[in-house]
Amino acid sequence: MNKPLTLITGADKGMGFEIAKELGQAGHHILLGSRNKDRGITAVNTLQQEGITANLILLDVADETSIIAAQQAITSDFGKLDNLINNAGITLDNWEKPSTLAIEKIRGDFDVNFFGLVSVTQHMLPLLSKSTSSKIINISSAVGSLTVASDPTSSVYKHFSFGYQASKAAVNMFTIDLANELKDTQITVNSVNPGWVATDSDVGGGPKTIKEGVARTVELALQPTNSISGTFSDTDGIVPW
Repeated sequence: MNKPLTLITGADKGMGFEIAKELGQAGHHILLGSRNKDRGITAVNTLQQEGITANLILLDVADETSIIAAQQAITSDFGKLDNLINNAGITLDNWEKPSTLAIEKIRGDFDVNFFGLVSVTQHMLPLLSKSTSSKIINISSAVGSLTVASDPTSSVYKHFSFGYQASKAAVNMFTIDLANELKDTQITVNSVNPGWVATDSDVGGGPKTIKEGVARTVELALQPTNSISGTFSDTDGIVPW
């Protein structure tokens, strides 16, 4: 296969689907990760109708058995992976104070946003290592930036979503450490801040369109030299950790 092979988690709607569409239009073969078979089939059919080559990968990032099955399916059908975009995420806590936020909500945020992301990455690394140039892009958030969140002048300063914020801060730490581990390989690792995007997972919606939210991720995924690693960025440039 001459086309770059790109797995996107949580890609049956929202930003994940837009990333799949834009990368597919740019010539990538899309492996559309979805934990819901019906939504996944609909999304893949939509991409194929637009002339994009795509396959459904049933993948629930919070389920280790599902992750292993997805890795085995990709190994059997393709034998490698060029790009992994860890897009799947949830927000269970919204405007709840950290002093009273239920532990089960915090665990729920971490199960998908952090532990799931780490597990998917670890299982896909053997496939990524078989590519001559591969990229891992972790969808993070500026609300997980300790620098931004502790700045009284920032819009994040009073953003009460502790479980979600902490899970994204953990994702950034994983990005830093994994990029350092893989610095002498052909695999790059980066975090991206999409901003507050108007998707159905955002309470009240956000000011950014989905297309604006995925712009930096698409830009990184299409970078031909694959020379950027260990960064946290958005369309405005570097985001402080």
